[in-house]
Amino acid sequence: MSRTTLSQKTLSGNTQGELWHDHNHDGIDRRGFLKCMAWAGTGAFCVIRGGVLHSYGMSRLAELDPKEMAGELSFAQISDSHMGFNKPANPDVAGTLKAAVDKINGLAVAPEFLLHTGDISHLSKPGEFDTVEQILKDAKPKDIFYVPGEHDVLDDDGKQFLERYGKGSKGAGWYSFDKKGVHFIGLVNVLNLKAGGLGSLGHEQLEWLEDDVKHFKHSTPIVVFAHIPLWSVYPEWGWGTEDSARAHSYLKKFSSVTVLNGHIHQTMQKVEGNVTFHTAASTAFPQPQPGKADSPGPMKVPAEQLKSVLGITDVNFVRGKQALGVVDSTLE
Repeated sequence: MSRTTLSQKTLSGNTQGELWHDHNHDGIDRRGFLKCMAWAGTGAFCVIRGGVLHSYGMSRLAELDPKEMAGELSFAQISDSHMGFNKPANPDVAGTLKAAVDKINGLAVAPEFLLHTGDISHLSKPGEFDTVEQILKDAKPKDIFYVPGEHDVLDDDGKQFLERYGKGSKGAGWYSFDKKGVHFIGLVNVLNLKAGGLGSLGHEQLEWLEDDVKHFKHSTPIVVFAHIPLWSVYPEWGWGTEDSARAHSYLKKFSSVTVLNGHIHQTMQKVEGNVTFHTAASTAFPQPQPGKADSPGPMKVPAEQLKSVLGITDVNFVRGKQALGVVDSTLE
């Protein structure tokens, strides 16, 4: 067992102390998961000091030194817009995506670009992709970097996704780029899913990753983004990537690694050494907590509560800090 120390309030308002997560076996234990989920809906600003994650609830941001929040680079993550979904869990996914754009446009520090971590569409239909692109044109950041979710590669093994978003990428759509001294790596783990729906990177992509990072200095901040979590959140539901350990072996030399994922439609965070793992909320609908349902899938909540379980992620790089600041905001 490894320890993650969180300083925050749960949705019920009770202060929580230390949360113990099972990082060495099959994901976090159920008690830790439920506590983490109670915290997640509030949003958080996260930093690491001495290898320990410190998380401040959104209500406490006013207490922080603004210098802690400002840096050389700021970007936002959105995920799981599922355009085309029209079930009771959210009959207006276009409306909630527009609300996410409004939230991004209202951030105190304007993001320089967006990351979309997949499931742009619900059924890989051209019109669904078109609608998302039209909505995102209203976002202040004009540069958008995508990786596919499994809903974006239905029927054609991602051919349409690559034609739209994969220009200049390698293989099935993986790529990297640099922004202000930070190295970003977009990975694809939704093709060739394994038993139970686990993600897979595959040998070719992993060889590319090893080569991509080997020439960078250990002090280079690394941001990796992919759809399915690159850590074992809940393998029974396919919430993990089968060969993620090999990817991590190529990244462990770096002093600051941030891994951003979607897929599970809820915010979770874990730290292992110099690596911070973060999953984002969906802009479309929530999914249940493991142990609260027989299987994953769209979860209906009262209409007046929907925006409180959807959200965006704002990430800020401050040179000299060990980790990137991560702030989750609901769409309320």
